[in-house]
Amino acid sequence: MTGRYARRYAHLVTMPTTSPAFADVTTSDSALRRFLHGLPGVDAVGLEARAAALGTRSIKTSAKAFAIDLAISMIDLTTLEGADTPGKVRALAAKAVNPDPTDRTTPMTAAVCVYPDMVAAAKAALGGADVKVASVATAFPAGRAALPVKLADTRDAVAAGADEIDMVIDRGAFLAGRYLETYELIRSVKEACVREDGSAARLKVIFETGELSTYDNIRRASWIGMMAGADFIKTSTGKVGVNATPANTLLMLEAVRDFRAQTGIQVGVKPAGGIRTTKDAIKFLVLVNETVGEDWLSNEWFRFGASSLLNDLLMQRQKLSTGRYSGPDYVTVD
Repeated sequence: MTGRYARRYAHLVTMPTTSPAFADVTTSDSALRRFLHGLPGVDAVGLEARAAALGTRSIKTSAKAFAIDLAISMIDLTTLEGADTPGKVRALAAKAVNPDPTDRTTPMTAAVCVYPDMVAAAKAALGGADVKVASVATAFPAGRAALPVKLADTRDAVAAGADEIDMVIDRGAFLAGRYLETYELIRSVKEACVREDGSAARLKVIFETGELSTYDNIRRASWIGMMAGADFIKTSTGKVGVNATPANTLLMLEAVRDFRAQTGIQVGVKPAGGIRTTKDAIKFLVLVNETVGEDWLSNEWFRFGASSLLNDLLMQRQKLSTGRYSGPDYVTVD
């Protein structure tokens, strides 16, 4: 973040992110547009070059073992299909709690992520295990529904026991420049995450970066999400052609780093879609370590939305442990 930008907006971005946060900025679309378009432009070549360079880092075997366990603990194990059944969700929950039945030292995953109507089944299957139940909401994945429908979707999931909500922004509104509408949607969903007892589900805001077209748009969406109270900002639904990439994740990591530097408020990051191998996961962990540091190296602040990744991590973990490559027949098929 440039010194000019920090000085210009210091009186705004040092305010808390709960209402009436950023009141001067969010009074109108024009005010919010001035703020967002005042953000420093993204050097696309530099961003991609840095992401690529960090991806070439090699780590020692002992560090690899730590990284594999850390990556397993950061996975949101997900099933988001029309054919999902309570039985499939129970099987997914069992795998989240005990990813490798042959090795009880294997960490549990961070969460299981399901549609709202499967939250209760997931919650019951997990029992008291230290695995969160996340639910997509707000007419996932397209987000094409009226606001009352999106809020009802969220409230249903929270009432059923969801610990976390993964919402999607209205990309059409954002791309049309209706930034305040996007901000207010996130704020409304954030409020719908609050339970009757005052506790709240954590909110992950999905931008669908593959549809935002430019890095500048990803940076602007990141700031809208953080100002509106997102607990996590998330790249993608995993349902489009371009999902998480090292470059777009690096950009979002830089955004949360700058946001905390200005506000003292930490926001998590979740790359989702397209991360399938242990090598991929380690590249992303290097990005986290080199960009935002150890404060984000836990599942409290960084997640992988990549269910297929788990099996490769388990196979690589078995190889480090036994010296033999087990192959896909030694892990369960999701």
